[in-house]
Order: sequence, then C-alpha cells, then structure tokens
Amino acid sequence: MNESSVIWFKEASVLHKNKMVLSNVNLELKQGEFVYLIGKTGSGKSSLLQTIYAGIPANGEVTTVCGYDLKSIKKKQIPYLRRKLGIVFQDYQLLSDRSVQENLKFVLKATGWKDKAAISERILEVLSEVGLIAKLNTMPHQLSGGEQQRVAIARAILNKPELVLADEPTGNLDPTTSNEVMRILKNICENGTAVLMATHNYNLIQKFPGRIEKCGEGTIIPSGNQVN
Repeated sequence: MNESSVIWFKEASVLHKNKMVLSNVNLELKQGEFVYLIGKTGSGKSSLLQTIYAGIPANGEVTTVCGYDLKSIKKKQIPYLRRKLGIVFQDYQLLSDRSVQENLKFVLKATGWKDKAAISERILEVLSEVGLIAKLNTMPHQLSGGEQQRVAIARAILNKPELVLADEPTGNLDPTTSNEVMRILKNICENGTAVLMATHNYNLIQKFPGRIEKCGEGTIIPSGNQVN
C-alpha cells in the first residue's frame, strides 16, 4: 500500500449476520481510479460495499479505507470515515418531502457545515457538476429517474470525498440516461476521486472502460482486466 491507496484489503473477509460472505479478499484502489465490481446477484458485491463504508464488519490482515482501519474503527469514528466517502444507491434515496436544495443542505448540515454562504455555494457547485442548477427548488417527485440519480451523485460529492461507492447506479435507468450518469461518474474520477461501481451492465463497461474486479466463488477473483 502507498499513500495514494483509498482502499486496501489484504486477505480480508466480509461477514454478514455472522455468516461469511467473502474471504481472502485482496483489493486496492488508488486515487482517481475507476473500478467496476461485477458478479452474479448474491455474489457479495453489495456486502463488500457495505463493509467499505463500515456498515458490516470486516476482518483480515489489512482492511483500510481512506486511512481508517475497519477492524479497529470505533463507532464514533464511522461518521468521519463516511465524510471521506460518497455513496450512490440504485434507488436514489432522496428525502421526498424537501426540494433538491434542501436535500443537499440537510447532508451538509449533518456533516458539520454551519456557514450559510459556504453551504449555498457548495450546493451550486455540485449541481453545476451534474447539470442541474435549474432544478434547485424542484421536489424529487417532479424529477425524472435520471435527474434524481444526478442529484444523488451531487449529494455524494458534497464533501469532496476521496472515494465514491456506486451500487448499481444505472439499474433503474434507460440506456441514454445511464450514459449521462456514467459520464458524470467518469468526470468525477478524472478530477481525482476514486470510484468503485457495482454493476451488471456489461454494455456500459464496454463504453466506459475501467478495471474490473469480480465477486465469485466466495471471494474477489483476481482479474485486473481492462475492457476496451
């Protein structure tokens, strides 16, 4: 591992409800790297992502994410780890009772932002990145699925994370909208943020190349393949 590693797992295991999901996991992601996590349903992709954001326990020789050791992380440290992460879910998970602006403001306040001007400025910055400044005061139900996912990506990058975890972010989207979302994620990566994306969509992998890691046989099957 070197200082540019945002994830480093060596001989790690992933446990869910005391059941071994993955073992002997060796995985390293560096700053600005885009990696696809593939594998059949039930192969452990989502469990691995949950482990990375300290949602479920990890064991192993090395289990480091953004400078935190997941084996010894204390409960009070988990919010600080998660400030270094951005998470994008398949089903958006926006707060339905408040506008786009209020959704984003809620996250910033929850992570310690207090300066109103700085909050407003950062919200405009991330909405500009995803092309949605015009939707600032729109409610989630008034947005298309693609727009909701772009808001979710904006939310994920509010705190300028070292790493974005994306769990099937295009799973509910049509091909054209999926391409838009992928271009945004790739752009975020080019600006220095590592992205780990779980997906079943091999067409997207062909269009937007990146390193591939595969969940299967109860572990991460080494590949390092780059699809071109």
